[in-house]
Amino acid sequence: MTLQAIDFTAPNAEQAFVESLRETGFGVLKNHPLQQQLVDDIYQQWEGFFNTENKHDFTYKPDTQDGFFPAKVAETAKGHTKRDLKEFFHYYPWGQCPADLRDNLQAYYQHATTLAETLLSWVERQSPSEVSQHYSQPLSSMINGSQQTLLRVLHYPPLKGDEELGAIRAAAHEDINLLTILPAANEPGLQVKAKDGSWLDVPCDFGNLIVNIGDMLQETSGGYFPSTTHRVVNPEGADKSKARISLPLFLHPKPDVVLSKRHTANSYLMERLRELGVI
Repeated sequence: MTLQAIDFTAPNAEQAFVESLRETGFGVLKNHPLQQQLVDDIYQQWEGFFNTENKHDFTYKPDTQDGFFPAKVAETAKGHTKRDLKEFFHYYPWGQCPADLRDNLQAYYQHATTLAETLLSWVERQSPSEVSQHYSQPLSSMINGSQQTLLRVLHYPPLKGDEELGAIRAAAHEDINLLTILPAANEPGLQVKAKDGSWLDVPCDFGNLIVNIGDMLQETSGGYFPSTTHRVVNPEGADKSKARISLPLFLHPKPDVVLSKRHTANSYLMERLRELGVI
C-alpha cells in the first residue's frame, strides 16, 4: 500500500482527500496553491539560522512557548524514553523571530492558514451527518482568528554517529491539533503507521503538501477521523551527513472552542503538553 498524491485542482479532490485522511490519516496534495519558491527560500534561510550561534538569542520563553528550542529540550515522544534528534523554532505572528526571517515566514503562515480553512471545510462537508452533528461549530471557524496556530521550523542535524542508541529524528507520535499541514521536507524520512501496523513512506517529492489528522480532530469527530501515528526515521549511508528541514503548521482552535463533552481546545492542549513534559 502506498500513499498517492491527489491533484488539488481535480474535480474529485475534496472527496479523494478526505477519503485518504479517513483510511490512512494522511492526505498528500499536488498542484496546491502554496508557492514552492517561498518554501524553498524558507528552507535555505533557516538552515543558515540553525547553523549560527545567533539562534540562542531567541531561546524560547517557557510561558509563551515561542522561539528557539535547542536539542537538549527537544520532545521525548509519549511512551518513549529517548529524546528526539532535533532542534526547532516556534513561530507565532505575535512572537519573537529574527527580523530578517520574519517576512517570508509570516507570508507562508498566512497562505497556509488560508488553505487550511479550505481543507477543514472539505473535511466537514465530507463528514457523515452523525459525525458532523458533534462539531460545536464549523471546523474552519474553529481556527479563524486563533492565536494558537503554530508554525514550527524543524532542523534535524546531520548524524555524527555518536547519537544515543535507539534515538531517532522523531519517535512515533501523534499530533495534538486539528490538522497538520506540511510541505514535503528537503530530505525523506517521514513514515506513517498503517492500520496493519506496517510503516509506509510518505511521498517526499518536492512540491507535495502532506496533511495529517491530529488528536483534536479525532476528539471532536468522536474517533471517526483517527489521529495518525507517524515518525521521522534516521537516514542511511551517505544521507546521514545531510540535515533535514521541515515546516509543519499545526492548526489549533481558539482556546474556548468546545471539542467534546470532555474538553475545550485549551484543556486538551494543556493535558497533552503536561504529558510531553514541556510545561
